[in-house]
Amino acid sequence: MKSKILFLLITFTLSFVNAQEDSKINTSYQSTSEMVNDLVHTKLKVNFDFAKRQLNGEAWLTLEPHFYKVQELTLDAKAMLIHKVSRGGKDLKYEYKDNKLTIKLANLYTKGDKYTIYIKYTARPEEVKQEGSAAITDAKGLYFIDPDETDPEKPTQIWTQGETESSSCWFPTIDSPNQKSTQEIFITVPDKFVTLSNGILKNKTNNNDGSRTDYWKMDQKHAPYLFFMGIGEFSIVKDKWKDIDVDYYVEKEYEPYAKEIFGLTPEMISFFSDYTGVSYVWDKYAQMIGRDYVSGAMENTTSVLHGEMAYQVSGQLIDENTWESVIAHELFHHWFGDLVTTESWSNLTVNESFANYSEYLWFENKYGSDRADAHRHTEVQGYLTGENELKDLVRFHYNSREDMFDAVSYNKGGAILHMLRAYVGDDAFRKGLELYLKDNEYGAAEAHHLRLALEEVTGKDLNWFFNQWYFGSGHPKLDITYDYSENAKIVAINIKQTQNKVFEFPLAIDVYEGAKAKRYDVWIDEKNKSFSFKANSKPKLVNVGANRTLLADFKDNKTLENYIHQYNYAPKYEDRRESIVKLAENQSNDEAFNTLSKALNDKYYGLRILAIQKIDISKSNAKESIKTIETLARNDSKTLVQAAAIEKLNIMENPGYATLYKNAFQSKSFAVKGSALNAIYSIDKNAALTMVNSITDEATKEHMKSALIPIYIRNKSKDQLVFVSDNLVDGMFLSDDDNTRNTYNEGFKWVVESDNEEAIRKMTDNFVSIGKRYKKYGADQAAKNVLQTAIMLKQNNPSANNEELIQIIKDGLTELDKL
Repeated sequence: MKSKILFLLITFTLSFVNAQEDSKINTSYQSTSEMVNDLVHTKLKVNFDFAKRQLNGEAWLTLEPHFYKVQELTLDAKAMLIHKVSRGGKDLKYEYKDNKLTIKLANLYTKGDKYTIYIKYTARPEEVKQEGSAAITDAKGLYFIDPDETDPEKPTQIWTQGETESSSCWFPTIDSPNQKSTQEIFITVPDKFVTLSNGILKNKTNNNDGSRTDYWKMDQKHAPYLFFMGIGEFSIVKDKWKDIDVDYYVEKEYEPYAKEIFGLTPEMISFFSDYTGVSYVWDKYAQMIGRDYVSGAMENTTSVLHGEMAYQVSGQLIDENTWESVIAHELFHHWFGDLVTTESWSNLTVNESFANYSEYLWFENKYGSDRADAHRHTEVQGYLTGENELKDLVRFHYNSREDMFDAVSYNKGGAILHMLRAYVGDDAFRKGLELYLKDNEYGAAEAHHLRLALEEVTGKDLNWFFNQWYFGSGHPKLDITYDYSENAKIVAINIKQTQNKVFEFPLAIDVYEGAKAKRYDVWIDEKNKSFSFKANSKPKLVNVGANRTLLADFKDNKTLENYIHQYNYAPKYEDRRESIVKLAENQSNDEAFNTLSKALNDKYYGLRILAIQKIDISKSNAKESIKTIETLARNDSKTLVQAAAIEKLNIMENPGYATLYKNAFQSKSFAVKGSALNAIYSIDKNAALTMVNSITDEATKEHMKSALIPIYIRNKSKDQLVFVSDNLVDGMFLSDDDNTRNTYNEGFKWVVESDNEEAIRKMTDNFVSIGKRYKKYGADQAAKNVLQTAIMLKQNNPSANNEELIQIIKDGLTELDKL
């Protein structure tokens, strides 16, 4: 499971909610689900009542006792109607209470005895009462999208979301991650719909009533939460990995872009197969994009579901495939999560930390270490900036299993694997993963299984590492000071840990007397914290943590001269990034400014962008830097750098750049196009509006909205009022840029003070929707505050149909009050 979690929204909406939740520490032990009966095989026949949002189902569950004799079977079955339970044609007694179906088996079964139970049932997802998480915002298992076909902007779809324990919302099962089952499913749908499920589509049968039954079969075992159905009007774009089908299910309008979005998948399968030493074991790989999905994406075995954010077109993809890391993440789950599954949610790290780290591995393989390290930096900051220090990576005490889907299980876990790889070495790390996967394939595992596999490969005792990083919380906070003795020719380095408990770890220290470093590898623990090394002259730079693998906060007392030397000679992405940030704070120093100017041509495009954003081109000595930025705006190999350069030049509001901007507007890149539009608006408003009005294609307009909407708002373009109102949530709640939020707040006021009923209704509906979806994080109250403000604005600026419009907003408030 990968989620583009709306952290900005959560921060905006009553950040104290998270603190309150974290303070409610659950002291009860969250045990692994006891295995009384083992699932063996699951056979389902389903059809749908679209009007009622219900599923009519039949289930044949084959099980066997795990060890002890059994006469009773307990299944998870949430919010269902149970019509019949039988075995071999004979009805069985059962009790259905509190979402548990307890069946009297009539016979006594011992280990090795297989038995099959038949259940006829109705699944009612709208009656399910359980909450989701930040990663998975809803938990009713089965979702009907526009089932009445009344929304012209949405297709009718059905899809399922099983993680964590929501598959039991659409079929009875033992809904625990330590269960594994083969499966077959017969899905009956109107003939116009395409279906997707786990395994292979064996056949299609046309029925007399205009429906069709598709038969999907999965011969390999996997956990119930990975069972999947996806239904809708999709184009299927075909691809291959060796002789295995790799398919992309997208809406018709995105068919031309499917391979641009997903086309690296076969290469990813090859890379992950090679890296782990375990070739992709499943019989197909399909990816579907669903509407209104409750998360980012989900690793349903052989049938991944992605949210709408995966949809991109060529004008965006030329800049960057923003979904590439998610595609890699979900694919890697087919080794870590699907093939070997966490035996409990407490051990979620063996699923999600690996999937998180796969993003780094893929970027490193495909684009090099700078791209991978840039991604790691973002992930680590996601952990460090949250309220995560008190949480163990493997934790058996939590309020809800959904709480495990956080920046500890994902971000921190990925960073820990990076440290582990660096410590044992890449070859040993890969061999350890191979052994772990082969020893536990088609089964369930926990963190200790990983430790034992790596210990067997390396011969090392890794308890010290796992105890502090997997079964402990927090991270080192290092206060680093230096001293150099001219007489003794010795540099002394003191490393003080300021957190509550002392960590032990290897650390690389690079000492630069000139352009080249001398590497010293040391061990840090309670006793070892001061080190002395010979140096013939005062070092130009002492770089502690030089391999940049340690997850830690560094308080480093480097001078400006140190940072200048660091940018010029230290090789890592983090070295150069850190230097750029520090140099930008000291641009009054000529050498610092010149080094920052040098960074405009950094080998990594992300650091070129950072340097562009940080450099002060109003300085009197910025002439050469401006020329460099002009060159980048015209010719950089990365369109995102071109766009950033145009944005920087726009600060000058120089009409002399009109030709540059107009040429840039012809770019295929939406980022370049958007930056050019805003720049032209600053120097020639009418020309910019002519260009804006030339963008009539709805898909282009939708994907360029971040550039277009600010212009619509500043120009009060009435014909775009509805479009602006439909996107206010994004700019007001989800942007971390103050100027953007201020612009969208102006747009909010403009929409509210209008008499446009459609705009008011769309705005209200969107705030209600975000309030419902993220209620757990206080978004409902934030949405209420916005709508209450809207009512006040309308009362102070009445329009002809004011009462009707106010009532629309009040109706939205009423919906939120019902939550």
